[in-house]
Amino acid sequence: MTELELMLDFHLEAKRQGPGSTDDTLKALSFMDLKQDKVLKIADIGCGSGGQTITLARKLNGEITAVDLFPQFLAKLKTKAAELGLAPKIKTLKKSMDELPFGSEEFDIIWSEGAIYIMGFEEGIKQWKKHLKVGGYLAVSEITWTTASRPAEIEEYWHNEYPEINTASAKIKILEENGFSPVGYFYLPESSWIDNYYRPMEERFEDFLIKHNYSEAAERLIENEKDEISLYQKYKDYFSYGFYIAQKLN
Repeated sequence: MTELELMLDFHLEAKRQGPGSTDDTLKALSFMDLKQDKVLKIADIGCGSGGQTITLARKLNGEITAVDLFPQFLAKLKTKAAELGLAPKIKTLKKSMDELPFGSEEFDIIWSEGAIYIMGFEEGIKQWKKHLKVGGYLAVSEITWTTASRPAEIEEYWHNEYPEINTASAKIKILEENGFSPVGYFYLPESSWIDNYYRPMEERFEDFLIKHNYSEAAERLIENEKDEISLYQKYKDYFSYGFYIAQKLN
């Protein structure tokens, strides 16, 4: 089994593949001025197994196209949607986020929680903008510095992992320079990391190792996850996911 296959296997049973919560999704939605009688078209890009997709489907009147590269996650989402009676509101699409088959100004909302980093914040915004109607909303969460300066260890770690990490003001400037008007911003609280992502992850460690017979690759994956958790606990005052909500102007 390859490293990617192991990673997918480890995260497949998780309710979320990154920090976040139902409250975070609803808070981001609250910044949008949406007409209740309008049937909306929404794209959820990099949806994973769809924790936020389900929340959007419950809350919004419309159709959601949930996009992910990995069919295992989409299958999980389809099963959950069917169980909850939400299947008519959610269709899945196996596609890379940089090769979206959507038309011009097709969507009222483009949503992406913790996934735009795959393309890079600025590139994602530039490419996805054409699929969004004028006056439509973009909502993305993105790793963000929450202070003006940081200890060298965490600065070096994140610049190696994701060089586009920056402050909220820098991200908002990118939105403005690309034809968006920011309407809301907040950063995810500690509970969205610990209670909804890291603690459930820790609870899967032993079962995962047993499943893979304590293979060297499986143990290496778990050690990497433990290192990430340790870094968050040590430096959580300096970074989080920032949630950016903006309206397309032109």
